[in-house]
Amino acid sequence: MSIYPIVKDVASVGNYSALVKTGGGYVWDEVLEYRVWCSPGNGAEDEENGDDYYYAFATYEEAQDFALQQPGAEEPLALILQKEYIDEPKAGKYIHVKKQRLTEWPVEFLSRPRRDGNTIPAFLSPNAPASRLDILRGINK
Repeated sequence: MSIYPIVKDVASVGNYSALVKTGGGYVWDEVLEYRVWCSPGNGAEDEENGDDYYYAFATYEEAQDFALQQPGAEEPLALILQKEYIDEPKAGKYIHVKKQRLTEWPVEFLSRPRRDGNTIPAFLSPNAPASRLDILRGINK
């Protein structure tokens, strides 16, 4: 049993582009893979002519085990699919974006509940609690 969500399609792990967004969006729909980035500048083997590179895993635990044993490895990240997300172009200004994107997140963000049909409307509602993030955390609906 994993402490974080399982990936959507194990057969697709390792087949996603390295060039994706990082962070943001507040909500998640699917976990596609767990990634461990390795940096030659931090002691990883130079496998990509000095560039950083990553290994992809189907579970957080596999990624974490690898990261702990691999010199120059960073903490695992989750590659997630956002079918819709919340953009914040400036502090406190939120926009509901109904467009799909891939982004890498710190795995801790996956402790938030998966987005459902009410998550974003509740977050954007004029009746939302003072701490809108409580909606995303599953504390307040």
